[in-house]
Amino acid sequence: MGKFIQEFKDFAVKGNAVDMAVGVIIGGAFGKIVSSIVDDIIMPPIGWLIGGVKFTDLKYTLPAVQLPGIEKMEAATINYGNFLQTTLDFIIIAFCVFLLVKGINKLSKKKAEEPTAPAPDPEPTAEEKLLSEIRDLLKNK
Repeated sequence: MGKFIQEFKDFAVKGNAVDMAVGVIIGGAFGKIVSSIVDDIIMPPIGWLIGGVKFTDLKYTLPAVQLPGIEKMEAATINYGNFLQTTLDFIIIAFCVFLLVKGINKLSKKKAEEPTAPAPDPEPTAEEKLLSEIRDLLKNK
């Protein structure tokens, strides 16, 4: 049991797991912000332009079926307005994530293109120095 707990602890404190958890939390909050922008800012003017329609109220009501000996059943609805709203949320979130990834890739590319100072030539080893001296002595003879 102790080994299992240690493995879990090692996993939980790794940078990748923590980074992923932070990303999920921020992504959830970002999704709520985008949903609010769509629901509260973008869709009301669109609904107003098409005659005061609230998209979440758009639905198709299926006919109610009355069977003998059974209480009247409520009519079922197909809520296509909610689907349209959710689809628009997805498109906006996907576009924002695309722009974010594009920006990060651009920064990464700039960083990779930056010239780095060349590494200084390594100091010759004692063996190389000795061989150079022998070469020079032979050359001078």
